[in-house]
Amino acid sequence: MKRASGVIGASILAISIYFALFWGYDALRILTSPTYGLEDVWRSQTVFGIGRYTGLGPEGLLRLAAALGAMKLAIAGVCAIHVFDRLRRVFSGNTPANDMLEAALIVAVGISIVSVVPAIWSQNADLMREQTLQLVLAAITGVFCMVERRKTEPGKAVAAAESTFAPWHR
Repeated sequence: MKRASGVIGASILAISIYFALFWGYDALRILTSPTYGLEDVWRSQTVFGIGRYTGLGPEGLLRLAAALGAMKLAIAGVCAIHVFDRLRRVFSGNTPANDMLEAALIVAVGISIVSVVPAIWSQNADLMREQTLQLVLAAITGVFCMVERRKTEPGKAVAAAESTFAPWHR
């Protein structure tokens, strides 16, 4: 059981490093560009796809690209903080906290779903593959975080089930 816990922890760490590096680089590229990354034909397909189906004009596309870049930067920052926190807690013998990472992964799953849909509509298999990979990595990491939390807090679910609170009884 200890070995599986180590594999889950290492997987969470590796995927957090992936999101910190790749989404951080992508966010910085988007936010430092004068057109918020829309000059890159490959990476801007998501923004153009969403804009096409929502009827956004040029200013709306720029705002959407900036918003996606800012969300990616926030997720990358949370993942980077989690990497350092996890390493610090592992070396000190404490259990890592996954609350912020789980929230960031929920947002990452949402961004990935929103990014996959235009790739499917435009039948762009390469973009769909890239976005699906990120969606699966974020979802798997979320599941690993839940499994890790369940292993470290086994008594909480039992204590909640034994509660005598009944809101519908008089």
